[in-house]
Amino acid sequence: MLFSAFASSVKTNVSFFDFVGGVQLLQRGDTRTAMPVLLIGICVSGAVGNLLVLLIFIRDFRNGRGSEVKALLASLASTDLAILLLCAPVRAVTYYKQTWTLGSFVCSTTDWFQHSCVVAKTLILAVTTRAKHTLVPSPARGALYTPTWIHGALAFIWIVSMIFPIPQMLFASLLQHGRNTICVSEMPVCASDFMSLFYKIYPTATFVVPVIFTLAYYTKTLHTAVNHAPSPQHQSKVTLVLLCLSGALGLMLLPEWGTFTWIRLGYNKPPVGLIIFAQVLLYACSSISPVILMTMYDDVRQGLITIWFIATCRGSKHVPSIKCPTTEGNGAEVGSNAVANAVSAGDTEKTFPDVEHFWTGRRNTNVEEEQDPVPWEREEKML
Repeated sequence: MLFSAFASSVKTNVSFFDFVGGVQLLQRGDTRTAMPVLLIGICVSGAVGNLLVLLIFIRDFRNGRGSEVKALLASLASTDLAILLLCAPVRAVTYYKQTWTLGSFVCSTTDWFQHSCVVAKTLILAVTTRAKHTLVPSPARGALYTPTWIHGALAFIWIVSMIFPIPQMLFASLLQHGRNTICVSEMPVCASDFMSLFYKIYPTATFVVPVIFTLAYYTKTLHTAVNHAPSPQHQSKVTLVLLCLSGALGLMLLPEWGTFTWIRLGYNKPPVGLIIFAQVLLYACSSISPVILMTMYDDVRQGLITIWFIATCRGSKHVPSIKCPTTEGNGAEVGSNAVANAVSAGDTEKTFPDVEHFWTGRRNTNVEEEQDPVPWEREEKML
C-alpha cells in the first residue's frame, strides 16, 4: 500500500503522524468501492432511526409524558444524528477520492467535531445516572419542558467536549504529496512531552472513567431492583435499557480510542485494517442506539406503533372504500348509523326481494275507522 510507504517517510521532526478524515493514499480498489457504500448505508439507516426516536420523544413531551431520562436520550439521539450526517459523509468522500478534496477548513475541524460528539455521547450517558425515570409534570400542556439542571448539564458537557479535542484542530494541516493533497495530523517534537501526558489523560477522563462508572452504576441499580422486587417495574426496564446503551457504546468505541491512543503515544503504527474497522464501528454505534431504544424501551416502542397507526390511517383516507374505525358513541348510535348507511346505499344499488316485500307491506300504515282498535282516542282528538 502507498499508505505504508508514506507513513514511513514522514519528516523526522514530528513525533507522530496520522491521517485526518479517513485513511488516504490507499491503492486497493475494493476499499475505494466498499467503504463509501458501507458508510452511506450506515448513515441512512442510523439517521432514519434517530429521527424517529427524536420524533417520539418530542411527541411525548408535548403530550405531558416527558421525563429527565427522555430529555437526555433525545440529546443523545441528536448527537448521533450529527455524527452520521456531518462526520461519516466526510469519510465516505475521502475513501472514494483517496485524497483530500474538501478544503482546509474541513480538514482542520472534522476530527475535532467528531471527537466532540463522541465525548459528549459518553458524558450524556454518565449524566443519566442522576436523572429521574418518572414523568416530568408540564406546567402548560403542549409546552416542551425539561428541568433547569438538564440545560446546565448539557451546556457543561458540550463545553468540555469541545475543549478537550482542541489539539485535533491545532495539529491538522494540508500537505502536498506529488499531485495529491492529503489532510494529516502532525505533532512537532517540541510539544511531544506535554502532549504525551495529555493523550494519556484525555481518553481516560472522557471515555474510560465515564463508561466504567456508568456500567457499574446501572449494574448495581439493576441488581438491587431485581433482588428486591419479584417483577421488575418500569424503572428497572429503563435501567436495563441504559445499561445496554452504555455497554454497546463502550465496546464499539473501544477500537477507535485504542487506535487513537496507540498512534499518539508514539508506538508502532497500527494496521490499516484495524484503523478502518475502528472507524466503521464508531458510526455503527450511532446506528445501534436507536435500535436498542426501539426494541427495549417500552415508551419508544409504543410511540413507534402509534406513529405507524397514525400514518396508515391518514393514508387510508384517500381510499373511499376503506375507513378507519371510530370508537366514539355507544352501540345504538353505531348501529343506527350503519342502518342509515345501508338504506341510503340501497337507493342506488340492487334491493333484495325480501327486504323490498317487507317495506312494501309497511307503506300503507293508515288504519281504517272500522278496524281501529282504539276509536275513543280518535274521538278525543276530534273534540
